[in-house]
Amino acid sequence: MDNQVAAGQLNLFHHVAEVYKAAPDVALDNESLYKLVAKRAGINDATLNYRMPIGTAGKLRSKAKRAIRWQQQQLKHLQVIERVPGERGVWRLTEKMRSGLHKARPGMTLLAFSTDLGMALWGTSPHSLAKLDEPIELLLTSAPYPLRNPRAYGNPRCEEYVDFICAVLEPIVPKIAATGSLVLNLSNDVFLEKSPARSTYLERVTIALEDRLGLYLMDRVIWANRSKAPGPVAWASKARNQLNVCWEPCLWMAPDPLRCKADNRRVLLPHTERHKKLMAAGGERRDAEYGDGAYRIRSGSYGNLTSGRIPRNVLEIGHACSIGRAHRRVLQALDLPTHGAGWPLSVPDFFIRFLTEPGDLVVDLFGGRCMTGLAAELNERRWLCLELMLEYIRGGAELFRPFKGFWINPSLGGPGELHPQG
Repeated sequence: MDNQVAAGQLNLFHHVAEVYKAAPDVALDNESLYKLVAKRAGINDATLNYRMPIGTAGKLRSKAKRAIRWQQQQLKHLQVIERVPGERGVWRLTEKMRSGLHKARPGMTLLAFSTDLGMALWGTSPHSLAKLDEPIELLLTSAPYPLRNPRAYGNPRCEEYVDFICAVLEPIVPKIAATGSLVLNLSNDVFLEKSPARSTYLERVTIALEDRLGLYLMDRVIWANRSKAPGPVAWASKARNQLNVCWEPCLWMAPDPLRCKADNRRVLLPHTERHKKLMAAGGERRDAEYGDGAYRIRSGSYGNLTSGRIPRNVLEIGHACSIGRAHRRVLQALDLPTHGAGWPLSVPDFFIRFLTEPGDLVVDLFGGRCMTGLAAELNERRWLCLELMLEYIRGGAELFRPFKGFWINPSLGGPGELHPQG
């Protein structure tokens, strides 16, 4: 048995490294690591689990598992892997190794691409917008969620999230027009460690935006995504004491609620066939009371002809869209990474039409693939997107090639090329 372990030692470092790289977004506990490395290295179960006296105390230990842990520590010293905070014996690739993404240096800003209506900047927020001297009518963004297992672009921990959001927004909020709005898409699915109980970070973020930054809560618009993957797996599918998730909140806040230029007439929906018939008939033909008189229906109610029905504050929108699918194919052809959490065009499109007018400035501080910019472009709003990761903003440029005045910075290279040193 010792001979088999010794024979694999020369390549064991490679096997351990490849196991982590094969699952870049997965945190591995040691038992899972042992099994995956053994499979790659051709170490059978008997050898993997054989225990013998080791050390002066003579405690029984698996020599094979000990060798795997040793290589694991070498990867740690090389900053290839890192321990998952709060977890014992659970490791993952570092952000740099997971993503292969180039992050903008603090204080650096590069104009990545532009059209006649807007521009995309590669840089760090909020430094890149420090010199912006015109009012923002809509600050619309989906900030990184406080996930326990970060995505490729990284994210702050839950306990530091309130300070993170406030630090990003504090220099930008004074630039929001008195008639403007902030819409912040966050996650409802952040749980306490080893518990099916949800974190109350959403409530703390909301209160902090009011207390620290002087914003008023207009609504919590729900983005219901019924095609969302089932989860949380641990608590819904395994322990069975939670329900599958399907929605995210979009906090809509404003510096001056009475002057906010929101107008639901810009987002009216078609009337249902039933309501069309009701209007054609002159409205209700009955008089009724409900809820101890709190709600009344009078003859003739709902009979006025209108342009459409007012949307409710729940957006039923799936995470995929035709533009997103076509863009993914383009990125694959150019060998560029796709963004792991991009929202569909319909989400920013709704808020842009609802909260702004043509010619207004829309800003996204976490631009990703710049879908907010695209929605603004299509609705004849001016736009500015900021993104930290070079590969994402380079890929986003492909969405804007058909638009008037398109220009891409030569430092970003030709199709599929990147020159981050520029």
